[in-house]
Amino acid sequence: MKAICTPRKSINADRLSRLRRKLLTWFASNGRQFPWRNASASPYVQLVVEVLLQRTRAEMVAAFLPRFLNEYPEWDALAESSLPKLSADLQPIGLWRRRAPLLQKLAKELVRRELTWPQDRGELELLPAVGQYVANAALLFIYGEPHPLMDASMARLLRRYFAMFPEKQDIRYDAALHALAYRLLRRGDAVALNWAILDVAACFCTLHNPKCAECPLKRSCDQARSAISVVRESCSRA
Repeated sequence: MKAICTPRKSINADRLSRLRRKLLTWFASNGRQFPWRNASASPYVQLVVEVLLQRTRAEMVAAFLPRFLNEYPEWDALAESSLPKLSADLQPIGLWRRRAPLLQKLAKELVRRELTWPQDRGELELLPAVGQYVANAALLFIYGEPHPLMDASMARLLRRYFAMFPEKQDIRYDAALHALAYRLLRRGDAVALNWAILDVAACFCTLHNPKCAECPLKRSCDQARSAISVVRESCSRA
């Protein structure tokens, strides 16, 4: 999909409100079902999953999770495990050489802190395995603060929907994008909104060959409207 480069001075509150409603309406009936999204899911499950999800498909983590939680039901079990065993147990989802030591270091630090996550962002990001994304997840799931789960999928959807181009290589430092996400999450159910964005991105707003014509946001998405109009124009000329 070719990027739209039309500059925008600002995004008004009404447009954000419409997007919020569309996302939550779609998600209520069509959101993906994962164990960590259950109401009974503990903060441990929600946060350990965020580490496991990095560069790994959600469906793969969902299939792997029951066995993992049976072996490591709490941070204490991760902290007490041997690194070779933890590495072997993580091998099915890949990146175990990186994930295992980071997870164990994080678990040991949390046990040292009596399982209390810092609420200060600066202190959070000093924890092992905790960068901007996991810090946002901790503030969202543990403290109920409206922070975005900003990954490549969320960035892609927001940039396309609001024609926020050109894209930057490192989304961590895209201040305008983060400011937009915070405005979007300021009202409504921040957790559901995060999951809705990630699900629409996974199901429709894919990196390659996005399904604009099927997307629930197609009538108000700048990129989708442009793509659909190009297709219609091509058909009318044929």
